[in-house]
Amino acid sequence: MDKCGTCGSWMARSGIPRPWGVLVPAWADSCAQVPSSTRNCPCKMSQLPPKNPLASPVSEGMNSRVEALDNLSMDSFWLEVENIKLSAEAEQEECSLADVKTQEEGEAEAEWLQDAGLSELLGDRGSDNDNLVLLSTLTQTQAAAVQRRLDTYSRSRRRKNKHPVRDVRDIFGVASSEETAAEKEESNPDPLWQNLQTANAQRKTQDYSCTVRNPGKEEVFNMDVAYSEQAAVLLKGSFLSEPRKLKDGNALTKFKILKGRLGVTRIGDLSAQDMKKIPTLALIELTALCDILGFELKRNKAAKLKTTEKRLFGVPLNTLLENDQKLLPNTKVPLLLQALLSCLEKRGLETEGILRVSGSQTRIKSLEQKLERDFYTGLFRWDEVHQNDVSGLLKRFIRELPAPLLTAEYLPAFAAVQNIPDLKQRLQALNLLILILPEPNRNTLKALLEFLSKVVAREKNNKMNLWNVSTVMAPNLFMHKGLPNKIPEGKEKQLAEGAADVVRMMIHYQDLLWTVSSFLVAQVRKLNESNSKRYQFCDKRIKNLLRKIHVDKDKVEKNQAEPLKTVKVHASLLLKDSLEVHLNNATRVADVLRQFQKNLCQNGWNIVNTVNLLKCNNSIECPNLLLYEVGGNIGEHCLDPDTYLLDLYHINPHAEWIIKQNPSYPRMF
Repeated sequence: MDKCGTCGSWMARSGIPRPWGVLVPAWADSCAQVPSSTRNCPCKMSQLPPKNPLASPVSEGMNSRVEALDNLSMDSFWLEVENIKLSAEAEQEECSLADVKTQEEGEAEAEWLQDAGLSELLGDRGSDNDNLVLLSTLTQTQAAAVQRRLDTYSRSRRRKNKHPVRDVRDIFGVASSEETAAEKEESNPDPLWQNLQTANAQRKTQDYSCTVRNPGKEEVFNMDVAYSEQAAVLLKGSFLSEPRKLKDGNALTKFKILKGRLGVTRIGDLSAQDMKKIPTLALIELTALCDILGFELKRNKAAKLKTTEKRLFGVPLNTLLENDQKLLPNTKVPLLLQALLSCLEKRGLETEGILRVSGSQTRIKSLEQKLERDFYTGLFRWDEVHQNDVSGLLKRFIRELPAPLLTAEYLPAFAAVQNIPDLKQRLQALNLLILILPEPNRNTLKALLEFLSKVVAREKNNKMNLWNVSTVMAPNLFMHKGLPNKIPEGKEKQLAEGAADVVRMMIHYQDLLWTVSSFLVAQVRKLNESNSKRYQFCDKRIKNLLRKIHVDKDKVEKNQAEPLKTVKVHASLLLKDSLEVHLNNATRVADVLRQFQKNLCQNGWNIVNTVNLLKCNNSIECPNLLLYEVGGNIGEHCLDPDTYLLDLYHINPHAEWIIKQNPSYPRMF
């Protein structure tokens, strides 16, 4: 680092290559590029974070002003950027990702349709029977988003297929009826899209600063209605603005998930088979939400990864997990990351400046080599490693992944979340992005965020509040050496603070973000129902007739449903007997589990397996029992204790209900 002779601000050395390019500030080389006679100090340039002479790591504990703390935390961001650049400069490593190529017109739409599970729409329209099931589950805004991508792809395809020689009719301005119809179709988009464009134009001219969120007030977070549908309604009203300068985690708005009568579904509550359907549905919903809000959903084209000879650092997550699962089956988070987090939780949470204060780059490189050699043999001694070096290894592990933890495809989308003005809608977009992530990335990110929450919880001792942790971790998550530099000049400070804000939201609201919205679960149910009742008829009129008959039949059955229902709950792994439950409008999952435990202890049921049941005073207790919904229109669904079972029965009458014991894991893996 060099010191500016005019203001004393610390600056990055000039001439340092920028292999990452995603968030590297332009002011890093500013003093070398501008003649000394006209050179501006970094603190006076628009793209720089404002500097305060008191804002330094040494005086952090003495300075209580909010502005100084904010400046200090952004200094930590730039110092982290500098440390990353110096580390790369010393190693002179090559990019592990191929350059992201600019997509031609129509390519992005074609890739989007494939990722959304609608690839057959790209070919012969007569072979789209498989897409009818998915399309039938979409909301109005979701269907409009699909239609716009398909229209754009179709227009680009028509342009590419045009004959290069001009037709005589073009010269004299005469067009065929087919061409005229096509042009008229292109010039007249669907009415919903026209209404959204008008609403977005009006929204840009409105001032929402008059309606400010109360940070201390709890707000409801609705997951029953599709986010895009909620946004379409809100366009007619106003948005609540959030004071972006608030860096205190306690001042952030509190959200409470609105629990419907079917409860809340967390990531991990659904079977793997049903979870595979969630990313495509989430992608369609995210695209529809961005369309409503007038924001472009930015995605990079997936790049091919280069192989490495290493076993731990710089290895794809899938490869790491495959190797780890040979040692410990069902491992969901890399063992190395688990070890790093465990070491820091035991010895580093109370360390002042943990994560911010970097360890020795020489020692960190040496430790990496030792881990590559000794980690799987169990010979590596964690108790001999300094905590700051372990935190350096943690950040290095994240940076050295061949593809970003947030994925190369969706890293721009995560970064663009900051442009959404409404906090609740930023969280909605983040929730959908996390659901889109591949399972290894999502599990690894969750483990990291849980650890970062523990660091923030020890703020009084380690002096690392939520904003400090976010600014230090943002460069490690949003900068990657394989991605090109696409930052507009002068936008570095804005994008840096925005990236830190996204990390802050992921840490603070992780419980909310790791929830599967009720409307997505309902769409999964519809997909499963349709897949089990697919009609092999070519005549669409017969299909529509049968669908109408099926819907009418469901309505009749639901209307005739009795207010009281008796069902059997099974616990085959624990008991030979089943529990008979009388359902009414007030019966919840928690009531059934209490009834099960009462009968288990008092009625002398024939117990099959007592290994995992707690024996106390010659009685049996079951503190961790869960009720699962299995079959029917769902694969397997762990039910919320507040789920009303009669409502669930009406939605899925053919399911079995099975009681199982909750696996007692310290984390989610």
